[in-house]
Amino acid sequence: MAADVVPPATELPHTLTLEDALGIFRRRGLDLLIADANTRGAEGAVKIAGAVANPVVSASVGNAFTYSTNKYSHDNCLESGAECSPWSYNLGISDSAALADALSGKRDLRLKVARNALAAAKMARVDAERTIAFQVKATYIQTAQATLAFKFAKDVAETQATSLKRSQDRYKGGAINEGDLQRIEVQKLEADQAVDEAELALRAARVALAFLLGVRGDVADFDVETKVLDYVVPGQLRDATGVALLRTAFDHRPDLIGLGYLKQQAEAQIQLVKRQKLPDITLGANYAWGGGGGYGGTSTNGPLTPQTLTFSISAPLPVFYGLQGEQRQAEAQYDTNALQQAKVTSQVVNEVATAFASFAVTKRIVERMEGPRRAGGGLLQSARGAFEIVATQYEKGAASLTDYLDALRTYIATKNEYFDALSSYWTAVFQLEAAVARDLR
Repeated sequence: MAADVVPPATELPHTLTLEDALGIFRRRGLDLLIADANTRGAEGAVKIAGAVANPVVSASVGNAFTYSTNKYSHDNCLESGAECSPWSYNLGISDSAALADALSGKRDLRLKVARNALAAAKMARVDAERTIAFQVKATYIQTAQATLAFKFAKDVAETQATSLKRSQDRYKGGAINEGDLQRIEVQKLEADQAVDEAELALRAARVALAFLLGVRGDVADFDVETKVLDYVVPGQLRDATGVALLRTAFDHRPDLIGLGYLKQQAEAQIQLVKRQKLPDITLGANYAWGGGGGYGGTSTNGPLTPQTLTFSISAPLPVFYGLQGEQRQAEAQYDTNALQQAKVTSQVVNEVATAFASFAVTKRIVERMEGPRRAGGGLLQSARGAFEIVATQYEKGAASLTDYLDALRTYIATKNEYFDALSSYWTAVFQLEAAVARDLR
């Protein structure tokens, strides 16, 4: 059975798109499959709650061990026209309190409890998809950012290797001193260090993404589409306000809706416990026969067992215990769910406000860094332009090595900061989508 439930290990394509990643997660994500199993368990609980108790059938047979077959008993038995036998039989049936259970409303209340629990389980499944889908999106963005950073680090390392070779030639020609050469060599080695660090970050991001997608073996290197980082403002966020987003979250957050179902479940459970204080009345019928109604036996002189039909009714008397513990538990569960609902409501407000603020700030940062979006040029364009100018001046001897290295480090830091800003921006967008439980793109 376990082999049928657990999906095969995921094999990722060479190039993984964001849509592919989300599709794999929704089909094979173990957390979602666990949530599906919990939902099926809740569906079974509904069937159990609505089940009608099976009737109980009983049968018995008895022997009159004092019965003695002799001429006297035989003659009397024949005179009465009965069949002489020491055996008696009994058949009975009861409804197991099924009729009383239905008429008292206990079955309906059990169904109400179970159905609210099922609705809450379904919302928990939706909420699991909401939260883990955000993790998949955010990790995909981190992988794309790490890919860009790794490529940029390799480009810088190659440029620094060329620069070092050129500086070595200039040193041999006496154009620069040994100190300047060593400083350039240090810069080249730092670029190599940056490549290793970027490669490690990329590998870690790939492994984290593979884990979320259900890979349970060796994680082969795969590529992601870096175009997902291209800056664009989603249409639904261009004129969005915090109040409107918060209203959307209150209407669609599955965890908040699920807690509403749990609160209704607790209310129904309190009603059920109160109703269960009514005794379960069991109805029954019994038919007995045997012995033929004849006369006989050494110690009796009457009918052994005449044909008899009897009806019975029974109920437990709540003398010693009246379900006080169950009622206290149900009331405590209601209080817990009500408090949890209030807590999650506050949490939703916090998540929406935080995500919207992060979106607004990262949006301004990216726009400030991207030159074409500002009349005076952007930070990235300015840093690159400054480096190119200083590099040209340094080659001509019009700028010092210190100026060149400072401009280079500033450009490298600004470029990596730009990658981080793009990653933070899209993470904020996806975080806002998770906070309001809606696709905003």
